[in-house]
Amino acid sequence: MTDRLLQLANTPWSAPLVRLLGLPQPKPLPRKSSATTRQELAGRRVLLSALDDAPVPELRAWLQAQGAVLDAADALDLVLLDLRGLDHPAQLGQLRVRLQPAMSRLALGARVLVLAPVQAGSAPAAAAVAAVEGFVRSLAQEIGRRGATANLLLVPTGLETSALAPLLDFFGSARSAYVSGQVLRLQTATSAAPTFPLLQGRTALVTGAAGGIGAATARRLAADGAHVICVDVQAADVPLQRVANEINGQALALDITAPEAPARFVAAAQARGGLDVLVNNAGITRDRTLGRMTEAEWDSVLAVNLQSILAIDAALDAASALRPGVREVCLASISGIAGNAGQTNYAASKAGLIGYVRARSAELQASGGMVNAVAPGFIETAMTQKMPLMVREAGRRLNALKQGGLPEDVAEAIAFLARPDAAAVNGQVLRVCGQSLLGA
Repeated sequence: MTDRLLQLANTPWSAPLVRLLGLPQPKPLPRKSSATTRQELAGRRVLLSALDDAPVPELRAWLQAQGAVLDAADALDLVLLDLRGLDHPAQLGQLRVRLQPAMSRLALGARVLVLAPVQAGSAPAAAAVAAVEGFVRSLAQEIGRRGATANLLLVPTGLETSALAPLLDFFGSARSAYVSGQVLRLQTATSAAPTFPLLQGRTALVTGAAGGIGAATARRLAADGAHVICVDVQAADVPLQRVANEINGQALALDITAPEAPARFVAAAQARGGLDVLVNNAGITRDRTLGRMTEAEWDSVLAVNLQSILAIDAALDAASALRPGVREVCLASISGIAGNAGQTNYAASKAGLIGYVRARSAELQASGGMVNAVAPGFIETAMTQKMPLMVREAGRRLNALKQGGLPEDVAEAIAFLARPDAAAVNGQVLRVCGQSLLGA
């Protein structure tokens, strides 16, 4: 889908007019959407800094092994600030001292990534960490005009660099182009050195895979070596077969709300020896204000977006069709976080899914499994193309990056959460929204 303003703001003859009219000036976002490599940060110009200039030899050694260019004197692609020793608001001045000199050196699409402690041993320590959250969210809004992002990882004491590696890969690279202003709370975990391709010999199942985010996700997981079972409704069988054939996967035309759906999911999973990755992407909207909404409009949205997932998961659990270490990703939405007029049914379903993910995370962890939610903002799809012009333009611009995201942006976030070594992320909600101005 073409974003005319993005084109006009970055074309020499029209850019001055865009500035004169005071219109948003989005920057083209550097992106990466291909198989994960051993050196995701190769060639990235990195500034590594820490609280009170403390040495961080493990991080430095890891970055060097990744092929990153440390202590570069020119533009910066990644600023990594380690504040894991933060325990009092008196130390907050370090944010300005460490980051201010780097602001003028940020390259187009640069990343600022801050590490802070997840545990707060005292009230002052809790205040300090909360202050960092507010700082990072504000910084993300400031640097978004350069196509740059800022994010925060809250890290448990003793988490090894190997467990941090998949997060540094994602948040430090062009794969996180449309993720900004986000905070992830990590858990204690150990991660063995990954083998490549990351998902070689593993089976993934993606619902809603005939187009949009689902198709992009199926392609992305296949690029990392997974055999992908692509699921969508019978009416979408032609594009579904096309996607499955393209990636040498398997098509399963099925209404996920049908009574037989859980059993067919179990059969498909068991035929492959169980699922290693499960992506619950299928969803529908039936927008109408509550005063005019019909029972069918309410029930259909809750059935597809929430109840079907619970029923299918219960069947997969009962049949032991999810392999140990499974990675499950549920597609939530900004509407489930911030709400949206005319979408009480949709917002309820997506908020319910977030609550489900948080509770289910403890259940899966017993077998080494992880479940997380991805909450997209305005993504350029066939569905958003049908929106009225003014509504579509508002959706594109109401974020720090002043543009819509792409299905591939969401697929990259899902692929990150599907990594076998991403064991430190569980029960979290990762927004892919360009730091939407709606919601927290």
